Amino acid sequence: MTTVHPRSRPRRRSPGWVPNQHGAWAMLAAPLFVGTVASGPTWVHLPLAAFWFTGYFAFFATGLWLKARRRDRWFPPVRVYVPAALALGLVVLAVQPELVRWAPAFVLPLGVGLVAAAQRHERDLVAGLTTVTASGLIAVVAYDAGTGPGGSLDRGWLLAAIQFAYFAGTVFYVKSAIRERGNPGFLRLSVGVHLATTLAMGAVSPWLVGVFALLTLRAAVLPGRGLTPGRIGVIEVVATVVVSTVSLLVV
Repeated sequence: MTTVHPRSRPRRRSPGWVPNQHGAWAMLAAPLFVGTVASGPTWVHLPLAAFWFTGYFAFFATGLWLKARRRDRWFPPVRVYVPAALALGLVVLAVQPELVRWAPAFVLPLGVGLVAAAQRHERDLVAGLTTVTASGLIAVVAYDAGTGPGGSLDRGWLLAAIQFAYFAGTVFYVKSAIRERGNPGFLRLSVGVHLATTLAMGAVSPWLVGVFALLTLRAAVLPGRGLTPGRIGVIEVVATVVVSTVSLLVV
């Protein structure tokens, strides 16, 4: 019988290379897509999309590294993604320098998210809502990129607000279905948030009122029914597509 020397075993790949928060993919893609389509796709949207996704990879990897008390094993993805994101950001600014004005708006959400990760509170409600804030902002950034300097951003802001309202609701809904399952107080809070956003959509379109009413119904009925995270994710993919499509049609 042969033995394998410990040094001959392949080293495990350091963690953090691929984000494992599957719900984040919708929050990354949908607002960017909505803002891009609403303003009309241009060449700048290509490096903007690459920067946005690479930036999230850098944010995720850095958060894990901080959560792991800056251990060396967790640092390689940070060393790769952070410079890559910075380089792509410079490409975006080379194509459309005016977009630099949006950088300060992301400082607070980024800072709150990293501090929460360092304190191992990245799944807290505040951290989730700040992430959603950054997600909503990219919709108006993408809209601005397509509209160009001097263009009105009213439609972009409204689309961003709709995206924020939807994804903020999902933060409450998913927590009520998983981490806060069986907590009636949190369930009432989640339903209340959904009712408020449904009423707010009355100022935009009756179609959106109908969509958000259905979201409120799912927030009230589905938690406590034993849905797996996978099934919750599938439902939210469908909801994301519906919200994004209807908002593009009526706004």
